Amino acid sequence: MYTNVAYLGKENEDIVDESTPLLVTAVGYYRIHTLRTLETKRPHGRGDYQLLYVNNGKLYLYEKGAERVISKGNMLLFRPGEPQSYDICARDKTETYWVHFTGSKADALLDRYEIPKGQTVFFTGTSPDYGWLFRQMIRELQLCRTNYTDLLGISLRQILLMINRFLEENTVLDVDALNEVERAIHHFNESYYLPISIKEYAVSRHISECWFNRIFKQITKVTPMHYVINLRIINATNLLENTNYSIAKIAKTVGYDDAYYFSRLFKKRTGLSPSAYRKNVESRQIDTEYKSIYRHFP
Repeated sequence: MYTNVAYLGKENEDIVDESTPLLVTAVGYYRIHTLRTLETKRPHGRGDYQLLYVNNGKLYLYEKGAERVISKGNMLLFRPGEPQSYDICARDKTETYWVHFTGSKADALLDRYEIPKGQTVFFTGTSPDYGWLFRQMIRELQLCRTNYTDLLGISLRQILLMINRFLEENTVLDVDALNEVERAIHHFNESYYLPISIKEYAVSRHISECWFNRIFKQITKVTPMHYVINLRIINATNLLENTNYSIAKIAKTVGYDDAYYFSRLFKKRTGLSPSAYRKNVESRQIDTEYKSIYRHFP
């Protein structure tokens, strides 16, 4: 199990603060690959709000004794006092992002962005921007730099705004089209490191390439090939952060035989070359470790 988390207070502390309009109290990322099942059981809920995004795999939600399978691209919103019971399993290669927040204006903010009431789960698409914003929040809360609480609030508002935009623009989703896109997403997630031709994929599914490109972008906000490239870049960043692999090996692992082309593409997408990205990560880790040590002193 890989985790990247940050807390305003102690781990799992349920912070309720009505003295400020909006306050992010915890944010994190879970990737389950070794622990068989991670269970969350809060029969009486929490005092704060929790927004959870299924970035990959599945989540098993239990409501009134019934199991409900929540697929990739869905958000779950638990309001204060709402029971929480869900599992994520290693066999599904599940990845989730989550954030806890509180504040006197939190409920009004959810109303402003028309987040559904009386509905825990809602489909919000699979835009990589969600992951980027959650990672920004994790970094801000880990480092606690000047005005970090304001930046956390801004990032949370961006996520809510993106949800609102998606729900407004996709009020009616064709079920067959959605199923086709979800099937494609699963295929791309399993084989992004292999040579992929969108035309050949459409032919294999007996669908029009033009229609597939159009409906995929309507639902995910990116073209199929951009989605594949995003997967490759995201997995490359993970390898840069957590392995000592050479740039050439990372390029080949995510689907590029030409390391130079991969480096140019990586820099275009992230603003940094792979080597510069790795150095930046190492520097942030040192800063975080120092800050953690420093907090133990008066």
